[in-house]
Amino acid sequence: MLAILLAVAGGIIALPFMDYIAPFDLERPPNFLTRLHLQLLERAPERCYAALDRAKISYRRAPPLHHESGCGYDDAVWLDRSEIEHGSRILLRCPAMLGLLLWERHVLAPAAEQHFNRKLASLRHLGTYSCRGIREGKRGSLSQHAFANAIDVAGFTVAGEPGMTVGGDWKSDGEKGAFLRVVRDGACRIFGVVLSPDHDRNHANHFHLDMSWLSVCR
Repeated sequence: MLAILLAVAGGIIALPFMDYIAPFDLERPPNFLTRLHLQLLERAPERCYAALDRAKISYRRAPPLHHESGCGYDDAVWLDRSEIEHGSRILLRCPAMLGLLLWERHVLAPAAEQHFNRKLASLRHLGTYSCRGIREGKRGSLSQHAFANAIDVAGFTVAGEPGMTVGGDWKSDGEKGAFLRVVRDGACRIFGVVLSPDHDRNHANHFHLDMSWLSVCR
């Protein structure tokens, strides 16, 4: 535990230097430092916004929101549009938004080309911000959704193809199932916690992706 705390403290101190030498770039494929870089940007919102600006992302900063229950956020952004459709606007903390866009560009899009020889068209999500605990209806630790630090992804479409869903196609032996498993594994290089139907029945119909400091990939 001490080693982890020292590593985190060292990372926080080193972040300005790291981001000066190699500013976060959405055009750069994820590597072994990507997740740490994104997590450290939680402590440097202006550097995070700058990464979105450099990539010419259409977004708006969300006003800070705080609840007495402990829910809320300071550095969330609304995504106005991306290279694919989302069905509705997405609200996420800035580093989590960077992670989502990185996943779309460097994991989802290449996987769609590989498995279907077509472009990724849309992502369907079940929500981002929600002031609730980890277990719906139960008291306890707050979910990362309570801080706009998580998104639940339920399905995808590629151009000219019927849509696919996590719940309906996860166990498929065909290209849809292979695509879903590849993009789940790819998310683990970017997000702190990635939960899929392999984790438990509560995630049978979606991927839970969050930018917490934990490391879970299942």
